[in-house]
Amino acid sequence: MDQKNSESKIVFLGADHAGYDAKNFALDHIKGLGIDAIDLGTFSKEGIDYPEIAFKVARKVVESNDHYGILFCGTGIGMSICANKVKNIRAALCTTVFHVEMARKHNNANILAIGGRISSREMIKKMIGKWFTTEFEGGRHQRRIDKIKKYSEC
Repeated sequence: MDQKNSESKIVFLGADHAGYDAKNFALDHIKGLGIDAIDLGTFSKEGIDYPEIAFKVARKVVESNDHYGILFCGTGIGMSICANKVKNIRAALCTTVFHVEMARKHNNANILAIGGRISSREMIKKMIGKWFTTEFEGGRHQRRIDKIKKYSEC
């Protein structure tokens, strides 16, 4: 998505205790880019079960239809598993800029999951930058997204 399109989007962020610092870093970075971001928690390093936050963010993304989510936990694995349980969510666990690019271009991912304990602050900045500058390609990829959607309705 180009910068103009990203400005009309809202990004919902969430983290468990293990992703708390990375989420706060990302939130500041995203706001610095001029993109609307809403922090859905957690708001401390006190232990919290990641499914609570993942489902909260995923539901907001689905309800708003045209917005995105970014989730953080220690590895990003738990958050991505939980978010993908919500109908119409395509959460992608990414550890590189290339993962982010392909998740947006080919999978039309609407939630980015990042491991706060395994991704450097610089990598988080780069992945977020790619997230907001990469558009879904559609075409043959839309056919595949349609199949995923059909299967999730079974």
